[in-house]
Amino acid sequence: MAVTNAASLTIAEMREFASFTAAEQRYIRRSLDIGLSRCDAFRIWGRTQGETAAIRSQYVAYQELKALRGAIPHESGFDAIEGFIGKITRVAAFDLAQERIECFSAFRFLYERLLGPEARPWLPSAFCAAAALPQIRPERRKMLLQSLSEAAATAPGWSDRAPSFFPEFIEEVAA
Repeated sequence: MAVTNAASLTIAEMREFASFTAAEQRYIRRSLDIGLSRCDAFRIWGRTQGETAAIRSQYVAYQELKALRGAIPHESGFDAIEGFIGKITRVAAFDLAQERIECFSAFRFLYERLLGPEARPWLPSAFCAAAALPQIRPERRKMLLQSLSEAAATAPGWSDRAPSFFPEFIEEVAA
């Protein structure tokens, strides 16, 4: 029974990923390669000089991820929030400013994998904070903030189940 439930959850994660735009899917896969140190992102994702420069910037921005993973506030007090929310907002703002993530669902999907399930309660706040920054174009700000559902913004609890589907780069095969 547990295997069936795990398989069902993995399939649900795959379906969610498939619902994202092609640009979101590509950005999520690239971000996971960079953020989880899965491969040489320059070799796989750097098709142009512009992409290579963007990857280099993303490597720099993602230097905060290791510290963020260890700084996720676990208690309900306000003491640990400042350092975490400031850093995650800066990294999230970088990702949103790349204009490849179009909605909260894609953002949540990516960050659950970059930071782990413990970060879930903090993702709506980080998303709103980053999306509302003046570095994000006003029309984009509006689109991003409207993508956060009331249910996600006001969820009374969060699953602590780790994600099981981590999309990867797949090379095209010549026909």
